[in-house]
Amino acid sequence: MKRLWLGLSALVLAAASAQAEPVPVRILWYSDGNEGEVISELLDRFEAANPDIDVILENVAFQVIQEQLPVQLASGTGPDIARVTNLKAQAEHWLDMRPYLADPAYWEANFGDRLDWMREDGSDAITGFMTQLTMTGGFVNLTLFEQAGVALPGPEATWDEWIEASRQVMESQGLPAAFAIDRSGHRITGPNLSYGANYIGPDGLPAPVDEGTMAFVSRLVEWTGQGLMLPDTWVSAAGTTYRAAADDFANGTIPFYYSGSWQVANLSAKIGDAFDWAAIGSPCGTVGCSGMPGGAGLVAIRYTQHPEAVARVMDYLASEPVVREFSERTLFLPAHAGIVAAGDLAFRSEDPNVPPALERFVQASRETLPAANALPAWQWANTYYGALVTRISQVMAGELSLDQARELIDRDIADQVAAAR
Repeated sequence: MKRLWLGLSALVLAAASAQAEPVPVRILWYSDGNEGEVISELLDRFEAANPDIDVILENVAFQVIQEQLPVQLASGTGPDIARVTNLKAQAEHWLDMRPYLADPAYWEANFGDRLDWMREDGSDAITGFMTQLTMTGGFVNLTLFEQAGVALPGPEATWDEWIEASRQVMESQGLPAAFAIDRSGHRITGPNLSYGANYIGPDGLPAPVDEGTMAFVSRLVEWTGQGLMLPDTWVSAAGTTYRAAADDFANGTIPFYYSGSWQVANLSAKIGDAFDWAAIGSPCGTVGCSGMPGGAGLVAIRYTQHPEAVARVMDYLASEPVVREFSERTLFLPAHAGIVAAGDLAFRSEDPNVPPALERFVQASRETLPAANALPAWQWANTYYGALVTRISQVMAGELSLDQARELIDRDIADQVAAAR
């Protein structure tokens, strides 16, 4: 009877184990190009090898990440993993995976130089990894410039020179605008810094808006008022809402577009062979020709109910072969030190415009100013970006003057710092 009981118990336990529901791990993901499709295929392979984990990939718009996710986090909820760009300011919500990772030393060796971008100051937590490095910079429609008979500005051309050349192309080809910059405080920060802006005060808190910032912002407002910048990019949205002008550039309606390296795959897919295009780095200001380094990070959320399963998913996605394939297929610059050192990435693109564009962004990463390199790990960066984009849009819409906007930007930032502290 004892042997029979033990046998029945074993069968019951085996049946219960076989019927156990897999542990759900929900990932909130946004895409600039084809990376949503690529990550979905990579996760399908993980699930096939790990049937006890059910990965739920939710592809959402970037606005959901920027506007809805912070509300969820503030209430102690949210997904298990998220792809975000607001890394430092929200670091209190990220999970320290160090106790759950198979090999924390691997993470430190390959992602260590940027782990501080996504953890609280003074912490040694391992909260996630950069899915790619990015660099802001410009794109030019070579075909439109050629048709207009306008020479491309040289490698150290200023913002004024690029906008003037683009104006000539606009008028020659009957285009609705000469250029566009994504509606983003981050996107105009490289140009601001190139004119001498500094966001970080001596105490580490936000500095007041300075003349360097106003030098470029006043140009941007003036160009918009002259009909040179595509107005809908900034004026058609409110608050901190992000709006890219990639579709306008891909449709051939503007000759010059300032965005970043993450757009390479997207533009390649949408433009095809419709026209020739190139990346040009960042135009120059009075003190430099700087873009903004950064990227998107995949982070674990501390409110997850399944930290062990989350760490297993993250270990897989951060593994060298997976990072390599993700980078090669999405045309992103990898943030994995081992892969970068090997220098043998084979980007998968038949578009002849893609390799030189990626090479130009690599070159641009060596041209950034120290003030730009300091911002990704600064906790108030997104606070500054948000105040800039909100108030500058209001100036473009005729609701504020530049002087009023400057005062309100400082006030908005101060209010957010006070509330956070």
